[in-house]
Amino acid sequence: MQQAAIDRVRLVFTLLDANGTGYLEAGDFELMAKRVITASPDSGDDAKAALLAAFGRYWTTLSAELDANRDGRISFDEYVACVLSPERFDEAIGEFAEALAALGDPDGDGLIGRRDFAALMTAIGFAPGNIEALFDAFGPSAADQIPVPVWATGIKDYYSPEKTGIPGDHLVG
Repeated sequence: MQQAAIDRVRLVFTLLDANGTGYLEAGDFELMAKRVITASPDSGDDAKAALLAAFGRYWTTLSAELDANRDGRISFDEYVACVLSPERFDEAIGEFAEALAALGDPDGDGLIGRRDFAALMTAIGFAPGNIEALFDAFGPSAADQIPVPVWATGIKDYYSPEKTGIPGDHLVG
C-alpha cells in the first residue's frame, strides 16, 4: 500500500472526528453533514438531503464493516482498513462523492465554482492553501469552474490506495 493513501486517510479520519474524541462516531457524521450543508445555502433541498443521506450511509457502512469490537466507535486502526479493502466501501464513497460534488453546483449547470468548492472544503476542515491547490490541480476553466464529475472522481481517487500523484494529494501536507 502506498504511504500517500495512508496519509490521505489519516487526514480524513482527523477531519471526520468532528468532536475531537480520537474516534469516529455517528454524531461526528451528523455534525460534519450539518457543517457542510450550512456552507452551501444556495443548494436545493434535494442536494442537501442527498448529502445528509450519504454521510449517514458512510457511517453505517464504516460501522458495519470496521467496528471490530462493536463499541459504536471506530479507532484510526479500525478506519485504516477502509484503505486496505476499498472494495468494501466503493458504494458508500461513490454516493458520498456524487452528493458532495452535486452540493457544490447549486445552480445545476454541471460546474462548480471556486467559491462554492472552497466553502464546502473549508466546512469539512481542509486547510485553505491546500483547498486552492486542489482546485487548481483539477484544471479549472477560464471562468474558474470545474465539472461536477471531475470533483466526484477526485473524491473517489482520494480513497484509492493504489493511486499516487493524484490531485487529492494536495490536501495532505
